[in-house]
Amino acid sequence: MWERQLKGSHTYDYHYLMKRWSMDQLNIVDAKEHRVKLPVVLGDGSQHIVVLQFSGTITAPAVIVSSADSSKREEILSLVEDWLQWDTDLAEVAAHFVGSDLERLFYAHAGTPIVKDTDLYYCLMKTIIHQQLNLKFAYTLSNRFVEAFGTKADDVWFYPSPEIVASLTYDDLRKMQFSQRKAEYVIDTSRLIIEGKLNLNQLSAASNEEIADELTKIRGLGSWSAQNWMLFGLGRADLLPAADIGVQNALKIYDDLTEKPTPAAIHARGERWAPYRSYATMTLWRSIET
Repeated sequence: MWERQLKGSHTYDYHYLMKRWSMDQLNIVDAKEHRVKLPVVLGDGSQHIVVLQFSGTITAPAVIVSSADSSKREEILSLVEDWLQWDTDLAEVAAHFVGSDLERLFYAHAGTPIVKDTDLYYCLMKTIIHQQLNLKFAYTLSNRFVEAFGTKADDVWFYPSPEIVASLTYDDLRKMQFSQRKAEYVIDTSRLIIEGKLNLNQLSAASNEEIADELTKIRGLGSWSAQNWMLFGLGRADLLPAADIGVQNALKIYDDLTEKPTPAAIHARGERWAPYRSYATMTLWRSIET
């Protein structure tokens, strides 16, 4: 077992990170001890359990990263820093909103990070499963999926691989309360990956516009799905899913409106939030979470 401590001199609310990660059964979260166990699949297909032990204040956070395979230490550390976006000073992000219409929001929810998933394929599958579902049932459905076709080690669930998902029948998912179309989207997209027609690692290097254009060509993936994958998979800083009900509800409450703002109105307003619209999105979502 190896471990490495990462210290920060920046603002970062790891408590919120753990809260968001705790929604997903793939992550074993102990909020009291500030400890998280995550499933990690590296590029060579090897599976690893990574433990993150957080400490410190949100203005001086620290995290001890540990795992078993010392030969993969540097690769895992690089991934952890990428998931956490450890070099991003969220105080600088908040400073961008001083004097803006969201200043009170960023003051109330200081240090809200973009909470990334730990795997690009898993993030895309979760996005497809969750679309057009309420959050509670969305996680129920994705949890069933993982428990049925994934693998478990030391109490941590690993997501099923594209090869496994591509080999399923639509009826395999229909039995788990997937709609016919959602079953097709999950399996057919996985088959595109296996056939080499969709390479998520290569796609991750493209621009937001190029990624959206590529993903929305795939049946079942619309603008909402593309934006969510870029946000939670890649951690892109300047995305605003204006059609998202959560964003609309948060702005309705924040501004004390009688009706939800329209996507067009949110897009127009969001121009002033660039280049940090993703942080505005995350902080708006946080403002209405219980």
